[in-house]
Amino acid sequence: MAAFTGLVLGLLAIGPGLAPGFVLSFDMVFVPDPAFSKMTFGLTGTVPRHVPSDAFVTALATVVPAHAVQKLVLLSIFVMACASAASLVPSERLAPRLAAGVLYAWNPFVAERLLLGHWAFLLGYAALPWVVGAASRVAEPGGGKRLVRALLPAAIGGFAAIMISALTALVVAAAGRERGRALGRTVAALVVLSLPWLVTGWLRPSGIPGDAAGVAAFAARADTPFGALGSLLLLGGAWNRETVPAGYGAPITAFAWLLVVVAAVFAYGRWCRTAWTRGVALAAGIGFVLAASGAVVPGLLRWAIGLWTGFAMLRDGQQYVAPLAVLVAVGSGVLVERFTRRRADTAGVALAIFAILAPVVLLPSLAWGAAGRLKAVDYPAEWAAARKIIAADGVPGDVLVLPWATYRSYSWNGGRTSLDALPRYLGRRVIISDAVMIGSLTIRAEDPRARRLDEVVRSGGPLTAGLRAAGIRYVALDAETSAANPVRGRLAGAEPVLDRPDLVLYRIEGPAKAEDGGAPVWSAVLAWSIVISVILWSFFVPASTLTTYFPRSIRRRRTS
Repeated sequence: MAAFTGLVLGLLAIGPGLAPGFVLSFDMVFVPDPAFSKMTFGLTGTVPRHVPSDAFVTALATVVPAHAVQKLVLLSIFVMACASAASLVPSERLAPRLAAGVLYAWNPFVAERLLLGHWAFLLGYAALPWVVGAASRVAEPGGGKRLVRALLPAAIGGFAAIMISALTALVVAAAGRERGRALGRTVAALVVLSLPWLVTGWLRPSGIPGDAAGVAAFAARADTPFGALGSLLLLGGAWNRETVPAGYGAPITAFAWLLVVVAAVFAYGRWCRTAWTRGVALAAGIGFVLAASGAVVPGLLRWAIGLWTGFAMLRDGQQYVAPLAVLVAVGSGVLVERFTRRRADTAGVALAIFAILAPVVLLPSLAWGAAGRLKAVDYPAEWAAARKIIAADGVPGDVLVLPWATYRSYSWNGGRTSLDALPRYLGRRVIISDAVMIGSLTIRAEDPRARRLDEVVRSGGPLTAGLRAAGIRYVALDAETSAANPVRGRLAGAEPVLDRPDLVLYRIEGPAKAEDGGAPVWSAVLAWSIVISVILWSFFVPASTLTTYFPRSIRRRRTS
């Protein structure tokens, strides 16, 4: 029933995004007929944030149309979130479990991350309650296999999804019995499942990326009257103001959300008694501190990044309130269980119904594609024509995309902001400027090729000779394509092979040979071989234990 409820919530939330076509929103970019490439596996020298999620999508798209893959992935987030949170509530009754499941699947955190396009991260978030259950029993016989299976959605999601899962799983394991064995198995599972992006990221020539200038840009922001900390407590506070759901944060609804969260936290602390209760509470507390660090002590976080760039993973702090969302959801279910068990009358039924419906009532703007912001669109015919031209060309060389920026507001996408889609759309190595501009702040590019080409592109002089020397075969303009664009005048000597309103494509003869200098292919082969082997191993369990694939955290203990 919880999974079906999650499906209904997903259908309600995605709405127009379920129509034929693709939903493009900030970092969420799916393309038709994706192909495996060096980029898919993080071998181009770029930061492998898309590993292994792109490989997962590409593999599915070989048997299912890519637009259907996107819809299935987005719906699965809501199904898993509702089902996993429901499984964690220490009650056999349906109402408390549904109350937890609906709140976990429908809240400001999910809404803001969905609008940010962080579908891969949300896969890990959706399975986090299962990770809690598996981590609390990881020291038991077969516990390591259960944890690997519970971590699979996060492993598919990649770096960010694994980070919140690691925070939660490690703390829950450390708070349980047989701490040494539990931590050892948990660390082993997390490291192995991280190998596809961990190895290629570590071996990239530029090392671990991290720009302390991004601390202020990515810090949690107030989207309620309660400031940044209060917004985080209410599971909001994303750094990007454009992703705040319409109408969210108004004083009345913000106060209502505050009552829901405070009541749930109180119920969790007062009545939830399970093997993982203390671990989840500790993980939620640690996560909240990490989430708030960029907003409260930005200087400390900048100092830490200066010591080791790996601490840059804490810049986007709001994602670390995910364990708090687990606590709040379970607390909501515990509260409903406690009240309805004592009041099995009309009042009890009314409270149960209110608790189940409250998240949707208090955040109605997540419905129907976040009030129409998640709409499916078709890629222009010009894009398919460009891909055909490039695919038919036997001369090696890369593609440079202009304008020299990371994000686009395509007219055919309704002017909504999204990542430039050409790197995934075209079959060749595509170079864009991956420097991120937030207001007046620019966070430097992480792609070594983009950094080397930055001076050439920004010089204002002729482009063709410099791009030829850098190994560029094609230049694509997927925005600002009019003939009046001065960039087109800088491409003298390049042959225009496609000139349409939505895409202009130039070809440069005789490009030099250029190497990305990414991680060696053998490293990805080794990493993927180990991961696939461990995943297969995790499924070789006696038939009697197969029901724990989506593990319930406990053998139900009723609340007292």
